[in-house]
Amino acid sequence: MGGFKKFLLRGNIVELAVAVIIGATFSGLVQALVTDLITPLIGAITGGRQPNFAEYSFTINGSQFKYGDFLNHLLTFLVVSAVVYWLIVAPMTRLISLFDHDKKVTTKQCPECLTDIPTEARRCAACTVELVPDSEKPR
Repeated sequence: MGGFKKFLLRGNIVELAVAVIIGATFSGLVQALVTDLITPLIGAITGGRQPNFAEYSFTINGSQFKYGDFLNHLLTFLVVSAVVYWLIVAPMTRLISLFDHDKKVTTKQCPECLTDIPTEARRCAACTVELVPDSEKPR
């Protein structure tokens, strides 16, 4: 029982639970954005008609294939993916790159074995080649 309690109280499980809850809430927010704003915008652009292929189907040997429903889901996926990318991923990537731009470089590659080593190293730990630290290089 102590192991189970330790498992439940570990930080990772709590972080995962918070991520799932936030993700579910965020999913609802994105769906509302697409349903309430983006889809009517598409309807306005296409002359008041919102794309709906739900009734498109064909029948073979008594089995009905509702490919129109699949097209609706595919379009929904593409629109939601585009909205998430352009309104969340792209701005966050740009924001993160602004913070990473000022970050000081702490490692470099060994010219012989291409292992990452500290910038001030005098010898590579992997291949033992002698190096000149960046602070001692002529400018």
